[in-house]
Amino acid sequence: MDLKACHCCGLIHQVPVLEVGQSAACTRCGTTLSKPGATESSAGKTAALALGAFCLFWPAVLLPILQIERLGHRSASSVLGGTIDLLAHGNWLVGGVVLLFSIVFPLLKLVLLLELCLLRLTHAKHRALTYHIVEHAGKWSMMDVMLLAFLVMLVKLGNLVQFQFGPAVIAFIVCVTLSMAASMSFDPHSIWSEDE
Repeated sequence: MDLKACHCCGLIHQVPVLEVGQSAACTRCGTTLSKPGATESSAGKTAALALGAFCLFWPAVLLPILQIERLGHRSASSVLGGTIDLLAHGNWLVGGVVLLFSIVFPLLKLVLLLELCLLRLTHAKHRALTYHIVEHAGKWSMMDVMLLAFLVMLVKLGNLVQFQFGPAVIAFIVCVTLSMAASMSFDPHSIWSEDE
């Protein structure tokens, strides 16, 4: 028998050893608690999603995301280039916020998720600490908020300035989607079950 908390409602269950084809469900809310091989499946799925997001992170940050034309003057900027411009023009607070929350924290989250799924060489307590860092970095990574800010800007300034999406937009949207899916698919129980 193994004790496991439902990730949906928090009710703790005694989960028996399951055979192939069986699954354990929460008695309160009906959420699936455990299936044989679910830990390996979750790790592989999370690793694939995080690796995809990691590969798309670089074009999303380095390629031009918007091309702006105003009064005949055309300019294109990437997320990283815009951040560097903010810092170079003395906007330290805004540039630092964008750098930390839209570049550093999302990248840290993806790298640590890959470590949790692919490198199982470390002790469970180290993996648990890494998972806590992933959770906190995920709360503070704001790539999805930045995407929403771009859309609001396009709506508000659409009559004053002419916009064209740059090549980074699709990479940015898919990177945000894969990153969120990777976070949701990771099974924290796998941190401890590998050592037991």
